[in-house]
Amino acid sequence: MTLSRQWLGSLILAGLLAVPLAAQEPKPAAPAPTPAKAPAQTPTPPPAANPADVASPDAILAAVYDVISGPAGHPRDWNRFRSLFLDGARLIATGTGKEGNFRTRVLTPDEYAAMAGPFFDKEGFYERESARTMESWANIQQVFSTYESRHAASDATPFARGINSIQLLNDGKRWWVVTIFWQEESHDNPLPARYLPAKP
Repeated sequence: MTLSRQWLGSLILAGLLAVPLAAQEPKPAAPAPTPAKAPAQTPTPPPAANPADVASPDAILAAVYDVISGPAGHPRDWNRFRSLFLDGARLIATGTGKEGNFRTRVLTPDEYAAMAGPFFDKEGFYERESARTMESWANIQQVFSTYESRHAASDATPFARGINSIQLLNDGKRWWVVTIFWQEESHDNPLPARYLPAKP
């Protein structure tokens, strides 16, 4: 779910994004007057999902990767993206910042879409799952989904790899994404063999 080439090399998806983190960091600004507190607003519920996207863990994971992938300038279906996430879900990017310190950035699905959209307007981005390990119990599932990010679907070599740690919930009617928490592979932290595709 790549969030930046500097943080993650590339949400959504990153794995999902390739938006440079430096451009996302707030710049110092002069203190502003404290605004009047706005009245509390009721969160907008996620859009209705395509039942085929949320029928199983396999289906919802495939939808996560598919919805963020495409050529430059191809509008992503952000309503489909939002429909996969439980109300209150989070996407969390982790990695080394510009100064070499380890950082995290927590995003809502709406914030991810707002940050990824402008990048996808200019850059092709395709992310796919190459390996997976899962733990399940009752209505919850924890997935370590190894991802590969490419600028074009036909690229032989990914420009970034990493792991999406994805938490899923089945509420008895459908599957939901609760969290996507990801980190990109680096020279200091290469992906171990147990999280790579099995060799033939």
